[in-house]
Amino acid sequence: MNTPAGATRVAVVPEAATGRASPAAAAVASKGWLAAHRWLFLRRAAQLGFLALFLAGPVAGVWIVKGTLASSVTLDVLPLTDPYVLLQSLAAGHVAGMTAVIGAVIVAVFYLLVGGRVYCAWVCPVNLLTDAAAALRRRLGLRGGRTPPRSLRYWLLGATLVAASATGSIAWELVNPVTMLHRGILFGFGLAWVVLGAVFLFDLLVAPRGWCGHVCPVGAFYGLLGQASFVRVSAPHRGACDDCTDCYRVCPEPHVIVPALKGEGSPVIAAGECTNCGRCVDVCSKNVFRFTHRFDPRRDPS
Repeated sequence: MNTPAGATRVAVVPEAATGRASPAAAAVASKGWLAAHRWLFLRRAAQLGFLALFLAGPVAGVWIVKGTLASSVTLDVLPLTDPYVLLQSLAAGHVAGMTAVIGAVIVAVFYLLVGGRVYCAWVCPVNLLTDAAAALRRRLGLRGGRTPPRSLRYWLLGATLVAASATGSIAWELVNPVTMLHRGILFGFGLAWVVLGAVFLFDLLVAPRGWCGHVCPVGAFYGLLGQASFVRVSAPHRGACDDCTDCYRVCPEPHVIVPALKGEGSPVIAAGECTNCGRCVDVCSKNVFRFTHRFDPRRDPS
């Protein structure tokens, strides 16, 4: 069968047949299984914990948090508003209440501190789906695909604001996989199965890490928000790197690693696209990476 022009054929080669071990294998051997998965487990606990808080009320009648990731109130005191949703609401011509504005400021300040894409790696429940697709893709040895440019997500970010302005509604939330997942759990999935299944298959068969890294406008917004964030991953011991590429294999945005790991300047990963997921810290058997802050100049002189 001929491959269409401009596309790359996807070959299925089981990981075992490629001779490549799991990206965490060397780290497990050098520092133990738990240490090689520490940040991954913490992320999963955070993602499932946030989801449980939002669902505890409607499912079990325990109303710790009322609302969704778009807008909520915790313990009837703390308002939290997704600033991206508020921006769409304003673009649609809606008048924002003071509570919504305060909630958006709180969330924006938090992500300006810890990193905007932390939302994607530590909060967003759809990340569970895309991570599963990435893991299955590695296990099956799927190669190739057709990956759209990373700039697409920024174009789509602008398009969601234009759509809000043109329709007078927060149009993106009608098809946002995160919103559809919440609605699906509470009221039945219906069309949500189609959307979530499409995201999974897109990442598995078409574009590796395609949804979060190339398409999702939510990730694009939080990437812009986190450009100047304080908490960062750094490669202070980059002189110990043995070029195993395990960090690149697990990173959802592998291009952000290169300047810090292979450059001559700061070892801090400064790109706003970094999700601060910590997987590079986990899987590096040489302990090249660690969490720190954006002003940390320390690096291994070797």
